[in-house]
Amino acid sequence: MKHLPAILLVIVTAVLIWSGIGPYDRGTWYAEVAPVLIVLPLLVFTRKTFPLTPLLYVLIALHCCVLLIGGHYTYALTPMGEWMRDILGTERNPYDRLGHLMQGFVPAIAIRELLLRTSPLKAGKWLAAIIWFSCMGIAACYEIIEWWAALAAGQAADGFLGAQGDVWDTCADMLCCGIGAALALLALSRWHNRQLATIASGSARL
Repeated sequence: MKHLPAILLVIVTAVLIWSGIGPYDRGTWYAEVAPVLIVLPLLVFTRKTFPLTPLLYVLIALHCCVLLIGGHYTYALTPMGEWMRDILGTERNPYDRLGHLMQGFVPAIAIRELLLRTSPLKAGKWLAAIIWFSCMGIAACYEIIEWWAALAAGQAADGFLGAQGDVWDTCADMLCCGIGAALALLALSRWHNRQLATIASGSARL
């Protein structure tokens, strides 16, 4: 679909505008949506020189929406998470777990695409292992950033951390990231390979 990136950009921009109108906490909003504010311009500027597969564009758009919704409400207060808590019977709002699942799911395909298109690496078990450990490294760096935020801001960082009193929150977040990366590689690699092939021939489509 030739116009898919433009359509997704419009959707994500609309969600970004909504997210920025009266968020629960403005400081937390900036912290949570920072990746979106960095990635969107980057994708726009590289659209012609390094177009991504349609699959990856869709995944990035979904991840952006998850971050923007979480930034608007803070993860602990997201209505979708409240519905998930009622359905799953959990004691805490699990929306942040969805965010960390996406933190592995989407970067796994992004890293896979970059490596297959810009390095000598080929699809296979070793590539999957490199991607999985790369995603876990990203998750670890993010948890360190959260730790620094907690040290710097004290209780004011609670909305950004989203721990909700869970002493094992960091471990659970990284587990969700690892599961997300594994699921993406298992479920989407063949589909991704087909789209990479069409990208190479200049006719990528869903």
